[in-house]
Amino acid sequence: MVLATMNDTFVPFDATLPDGRSVHLRAISPSDESELLQAFARMSADARYMRFMRSVSEPNVERLRKALATIPEHGIGIVATVRAPDGIDIVGTCIAMIGNDPSRCEFAITVAADHGRSGLGRVLMTALIEAARRRGLYEMEGFVLAVNQPMLRLAAGLGFTISNDPDDFSVRLCRLRLAAS
Repeated sequence: MVLATMNDTFVPFDATLPDGRSVHLRAISPSDESELLQAFARMSADARYMRFMRSVSEPNVERLRKALATIPEHGIGIVATVRAPDGIDIVGTCIAMIGNDPSRCEFAITVAADHGRSGLGRVLMTALIEAARRRGLYEMEGFVLAVNQPMLRLAAGLGFTISNDPDDFSVRLCRLRLAAS
């Protein structure tokens, strides 16, 4: 099976959020590293805990660079940007990384606090799901802390099934079938 490339699966677009603000969604790029580090610095300790499922005070720059270098070959990455005095700010990211099974991917999403509850998470996840479908992936999954109720509600609203992680009662496994096998 030949999978489509990132260029075939995601076209940049502008979105107006339900609260009236606009964001620009585009593919993530290695050149986004400094903006991603700035976005990390703006995250609260609680937001970092929800995203990384542990306390994280410093970004893992090598891991970030490795992830950026593997997209689009081994994943899909989307950023939401807004205009800022220094050019742009990244206010949301979502990625889907393809592991050993090329038909499945694992998602992760981050939304800046000032864009929380704005509908940006839904816009990002919807774009990621559609890009994964166009890429020919069969299933998307993600691990979410049980206390992260906003993310669990979003996943359920997008059609993900949610189950307990058998290895960790504090984690929920969210799965979405993307296409027929």
